[in-house]
Order: sequence, then C-alpha cells, then structure tokens
Amino acid sequence: MAKIMLVDDAAFMRMMVKNSLSKGGFADAEFIEAQDGAEAVQKYDEVSPDLVIMDITMPNMDGLTALKKIRAAHPDAKVIMCTAMGQESMVVDAIKSGAKDFVVKPFNAERITSTVKTILGA
Repeated sequence: MAKIMLVDDAAFMRMMVKNSLSKGGFADAEFIEAQDGAEAVQKYDEVSPDLVIMDITMPNMDGLTALKKIRAAHPDAKVIMCTAMGQESMVVDAIKSGAKDFVVKPFNAERITSTVKTILGA
C-alpha cells in the first residue's frame, strides 16, 4: 500500500487529486494531507511517504522551498510538483531541485495517475 502525501493550500485540490488517484488504481493508498510546505516538511519526517504531490504556490512555505528541505533531509524522496499554467520557470527550478516530474493544473486525471504509476513503479 502506497503512502502518498498531498500538499496544497486548497482542500478542494487535495480532494480532486485523491479522488483521481483512488479511481485510477490507488484505492488502497494511504493519503496524508498537508496545507503548506512547512506542514509537508514536518509531516514527511513523521510518516515517510512513498510519494509527495505538492503545489508550488502556497502560503507560509512554498513548494519549491519545501521540496529543497525535504530532499536535503531525504535525498531519495519522490516529489511531483503541481503548477498552474504559466509557471514554467518554476518547474525548471523544481526539476533541478530534485522533483521527479510535474503536473499542470487544472490537471487531467489520467495524466496524474500515469505519472504516479511511473514514479512508484506501479
């Protein structure tokens, strides 16, 4: 059973990702939620998720900063970044900082599911 952390300041987006993955072959996954990068960094240490799906733009601590902190403490961490249209430069920075992939919002359910399957080897 995969442990997947969903990090987004919008509860609606966390629910949409969870529903997409549940319908796409991850119904038995354990989903851990965080509202911002700071909470994600703290929870990562507590739950050691198999994968993190994280928004870039959030209050308190943005996704890029959280990605760098998580990867510094856990170099093998698997993180997929979610980004809104038009934030391509942030995506490049995220990939350089260790993100495994990115998904553009509004995302396609099949795209996020196939990305997760590829990264988790499912």
